[in-house]
Amino acid sequence: MKKILFVSFFMTLNLCVYAQNTFKAVIKDSEKKEPLMGVTAQVTGTTIATISDENGHIILTGIANGLQEIQFSYIGFAQRTDSFNFPLEDTAPIEILLYEQSVDLEEIVISSTRSTRTIQNIPTRIEFIGSEELDEKGNMKAGDIRMLLAESTGIHVQTTSPTSANASIRIQGLDGRYTQILKDGFPIYSGASSGLGLLQIPPLDLKQVEVIKGSTSTLYGGGAIAGLVNLISKTPTEERDLRFHLNGTSGRGLDINGFYGQKFKKIGTTIFASHNRNGAYDPAQIGLSAIPQFERYVLNPKLFVYFNDKTKMNFGINTTIENRLGGDMLYIKGKGDNTHQYFEENKTQRYSTQFVFDHTVNENSFVQIKNSVSYFNRNTAIPNYEFEGTQTATFTEASYTHSKEKSEWVTGVNIWTDNFKEKQMTAFPLRDYNQTTFGAFVQNSFKATDWLQLETGLRTDYVIDYGAVFCQEYRHCFRLLTD
Repeated sequence: MKKILFVSFFMTLNLCVYAQNTFKAVIKDSEKKEPLMGVTAQVTGTTIATISDENGHIILTGIANGLQEIQFSYIGFAQRTDSFNFPLEDTAPIEILLYEQSVDLEEIVISSTRSTRTIQNIPTRIEFIGSEELDEKGNMKAGDIRMLLAESTGIHVQTTSPTSANASIRIQGLDGRYTQILKDGFPIYSGASSGLGLLQIPPLDLKQVEVIKGSTSTLYGGGAIAGLVNLISKTPTEERDLRFHLNGTSGRGLDINGFYGQKFKKIGTTIFASHNRNGAYDPAQIGLSAIPQFERYVLNPKLFVYFNDKTKMNFGINTTIENRLGGDMLYIKGKGDNTHQYFEENKTQRYSTQFVFDHTVNENSFVQIKNSVSYFNRNTAIPNYEFEGTQTATFTEASYTHSKEKSEWVTGVNIWTDNFKEKQMTAFPLRDYNQTTFGAFVQNSFKATDWLQLETGLRTDYVIDYGAVFCQEYRHCFRLLTD
């Protein structure tokens, strides 16, 4: 009996070895008949895959007997799938032709400049991060936007607290407080977006990110001296957009994100919800957390109303609740004592509304009115100290844009209110304040010639109890024209 089993085993092994086939091919452009390097070839339903070399050659090994499908894909070319019956009668390399695919480029609208002109025709230095890169970075870092911004040229994401992982954005070397972070044109978190703000914005519901490197104080105030980052949310389309993202990490992290968006004639909606959490993680085994323990919930529903071709409105609510604790691992686990007592704890609650009304007066002019109300409560505790405060703020703005062939004007007025109340935790005097700011701005973009663009701006802010402040900006760009 043992001999029979022994022989059967080797016969089976021999059949398995015999069933491992090799596929050879050369991939070429169908029109130019030139070899294509970097084409991906994969046996459907398996992990057998390879990439063509500089001569267009591919070799796939370990293919089982029978009918198999091989898929060929390359950027800019139509995907091709062919079926082959293995073992092949002819083992010579097979010529595979890929056809170039014509793709209609999607129109990209940059809203941060508030201009109807193209990027080439404005002096403002702006960088655009599109949906493809957002999807890539979202898959790599699903819980926040630090990685997305850190890999952009000219932006440095600086960690301000290793214990809680707080971070701020530095543009052109200036401190983080001089960089304005916007969400759909609104000053997110009432200007207090540095620190924990970067850690509490998941990227799944973002359509694009616009980064202006350089002062944009005319349109956005003194908080944008270094530049700004404008996070543009997705808008509903007639085709339903439903996405779920589940991500787990070796560092004990878990991300559950979901997005839904759709337009129904005059009404549209988008809903984003996420749950992000991470256990305290100490990979170096030094007793201190490299990644803090946190748990966060985010809910952002939004309603869109399309009255007609010229008038539309949207209203949204943003909600973020998070508890974050870092420091000594024993303290985090509830085993703290006189020796193991170092920690940093942050509890935050953020609620804000967004209202935008757009009306097109004519083909050259449009009006926009927007308003935001925000509530931010934060409780911070470290050994022998605790702080808790609540910030309530509003932002209202009305702007008018008029564009002509040579010149474009953007004018507007806004009102900021900022009220902060600190909870009495110690004998230290309370740092309460109440501040109201009135602002007005005007900006002109002028096309002097085909190779010279000029942009000037003037802004004034009047802060009650402090007086008026004026800001003037001037930019120009030259374009080298060649035949």
